[in-house]
Amino acid sequence: MCGIFGVTHAGWKDGPWEAAVESIAHRGPDGHGSHVDDTVFLGHRRLSIIDLETGGQPIYNEDRTMCIVCNGEIYNFQELRHELAARGHVFSTRSDTETVLHAYEEWGEACVERLRGMFAFAVWDIRKRELFIARDRFGIKPLFYGQHKGRFYFASEIKAILADPGYPRDMDEGAMVCFFTLSYIPAPLTIFSSIHKLPPGHTLTWANGDIRIRKYWDLCVSPDRGRPEHYYIDGFIGLFEEAVGMHLVSDVPLGAFLSGGIDSSAIVAMMEKTSKGRVNTFTIGFGGEVGGYLDEREYARMVARRYRTNHREFEVLPEPAGLVEKIVRSFDEPFADDSTVPTYFVCRQAREHVAVTLSGLGGDEALGGYERYVGYMLRSLYARLPFFFRERVVRSMIEGLPERADGHYTVNHMKRFIRSASSRPDHAYYGFITTMNPNLRDSFFTAGKRYDGYASQCRDLILDHFNSSDIDGAPDAMERVFYCDAKTYLPDDVLCVTDRISMYHSLEVRVPYLDHRLFEFCARIPAELKMRWFRKKHLFKKAVRHLLPNEVIDHRKQGFVGPMTQWLKNDLRAFTEAVLSEKSLGRHGLFHYPTVRRILHEHYSGKEIHDTLIWSLLVFQIWYGLYIEKGEALEPVTDSAGSSRSV
Repeated sequence: MCGIFGVTHAGWKDGPWEAAVESIAHRGPDGHGSHVDDTVFLGHRRLSIIDLETGGQPIYNEDRTMCIVCNGEIYNFQELRHELAARGHVFSTRSDTETVLHAYEEWGEACVERLRGMFAFAVWDIRKRELFIARDRFGIKPLFYGQHKGRFYFASEIKAILADPGYPRDMDEGAMVCFFTLSYIPAPLTIFSSIHKLPPGHTLTWANGDIRIRKYWDLCVSPDRGRPEHYYIDGFIGLFEEAVGMHLVSDVPLGAFLSGGIDSSAIVAMMEKTSKGRVNTFTIGFGGEVGGYLDEREYARMVARRYRTNHREFEVLPEPAGLVEKIVRSFDEPFADDSTVPTYFVCRQAREHVAVTLSGLGGDEALGGYERYVGYMLRSLYARLPFFFRERVVRSMIEGLPERADGHYTVNHMKRFIRSASSRPDHAYYGFITTMNPNLRDSFFTAGKRYDGYASQCRDLILDHFNSSDIDGAPDAMERVFYCDAKTYLPDDVLCVTDRISMYHSLEVRVPYLDHRLFEFCARIPAELKMRWFRKKHLFKKAVRHLLPNEVIDHRKQGFVGPMTQWLKNDLRAFTEAVLSEKSLGRHGLFHYPTVRRILHEHYSGKEIHDTLIWSLLVFQIWYGLYIEKGEALEPVTDSAGSSRSV
């Protein structure tokens, strides 16, 4: 795992390009390198995982007419290496990156279609003066780009581009609206109007100032209802075992995150089956005033005992000093998924023992594991009720319910359901995933109606995937939900958390469920097999029941998030009140202060849970102060944010 940066027409002696590379040193603390010529600067920071001795980058081809910088791992590189060697290519290293370079030599842009792994790379063709960059199918690895004053920039993180003090930092108001709607900013947007995300499954070619972007892969959702259940169980287990085995290739110690949920537990079971030694596992729990909030440590222990892993547990205590700054500096833009908090600590602790971990991310999208999927199935039944009864009786009754005192989301989910379930299928899905109560939307921003267009653009960015003609062969609306999550929420939220927080700690995280052959197979499983009788992961649970304790398979999913609802009411309340004071919000005047006070009051009183929206406001305020007011992006903060203890 590494960090990459590049700029064209660099003006080598005049630009802060080494500083740009140094800004992402956390992504690769084991080495650095660069290529410089009269047209381009390419920089690389290396985290040594495979080929520790000769895998430094940039890597050149035989006659040094091409070079590459790469971030990621290619799990089928040995197979490709043999094929390329048979075609006459000469290798000087044992690294997977060199295989990508020769693959580009041999097959050009189509090389990406042969790669099985996670990657973001750039190849510079010195003779053609052509730059080719690519991002993996699911967006496991990030890639940002932008243009300014005739230069083209790309980087693993936004901060490397912003290392150029002359690069504009104008805020994209549409991206800001997306952030407060979804809690993340969807591709191709970033919070900066002149910086963009290269979408997953796309390549970009730069030549003589012109840019061409091409989609090379899309998820084919084509459920085959002519197959019996055992066909999918057998096929899944075979591909799952193969994927986990491929993800164990490493020249350094590795382990696994073990949350106690079924996804990570199944990975640990397969690791024990295919690895040579005992598996290292890491689990997180929560301290502070969390009420009746339950974590999943007891289930993680069951799996650890069954497979005799080297198991370590840690407990997170909420201490805000520096924590939000660290999270903001990891993303360089507002990002409010509160799983960043436990992820921060479990990555920090895991890095003390291993350099690589496997994660269960992607299992929910592949196999039907989110609560909102149950809600979406229920909406078709709910819509059969008379409109008057739905809106005047059921809705008024549920809207008046107080939230649970222990911070659980049961009532909150019911409220979100009845606010959207009567809408048409795509709008119902969008209502389920948005984080702001519609009753607050009109008064939240001081600009008011001026932002209505941005809100519509945000909705279209998501629903263009839901309504894509690429899934016309999937008549079940649930398949559209799965597809849309895989194209939006998965890369722009779930994988974004994992990459930025893990790489902040110089830890590589691998995601076997996102092996594209395995995921494509799962996309052929009919929705009614993934979920049956409103039970999530029906087929998956049957497939892995022989591997895991029944208690692990049958307990209610918690998810890898912290008890933010309770923390905001208790441990973080003073911090929240200070950051969201009228004076603090008045620095930019973007939000209507009485509405913010209403949000806080409703949350504190238990009338409605607003944890995600409050966390979004906290994150935005810290980001605005660092990146807009102070113009900082590179200055490190001391590692004193929050605390954790071994238990």
